[in-house]
Amino acid sequence: MAPKHKSPVRLRGHHLICLHFFNGEGYSPDFVANLRNVLERAEAGEQIKICEGADDVCSACPSLQEKRCLYSEDSEKEIREMDRAAIELLRIQSRVNISWPEIKKRMPEIFASWAGKFCRGCDWFAVCRNNKVFTLLLDEKAQSEF
Repeated sequence: MAPKHKSPVRLRGHHLICLHFFNGEGYSPDFVANLRNVLERAEAGEQIKICEGADDVCSACPSLQEKRCLYSEDSEKEIREMDRAAIELLRIQSRVNISWPEIKKRMPEIFASWAGKFCRGCDWFAVCRNNKVFTLLLDEKAQSEF
């Protein structure tokens, strides 16, 4: 099937990890529909371009104002830190293209480290923790810590 979009899916670092746990929840119906569309495009084989800052997921977020996250006072700084960590853990670089299967392949080796540092303090933790992919990616030791 030919991709519907000419440009690649644009994703920032932490979305490369967190999108694996999407289960139909989000800030608003428009945000959820956009998330579903972005994930479907990636899973259909469209290339993913790693970007810095707001991406295709952020485009429908009610907290995005002037290309910055205003969810909380420090959210932009915190998100950029997560983006850098995700890119480093996944061993990729900004502004390159990668496939969703390649990202999925790297998740088992990096996820326990990611979860230990970022998941517990996240507002979405309760949602993600109930996702079967989340628990499948954690080894037994890491699961006992959650």
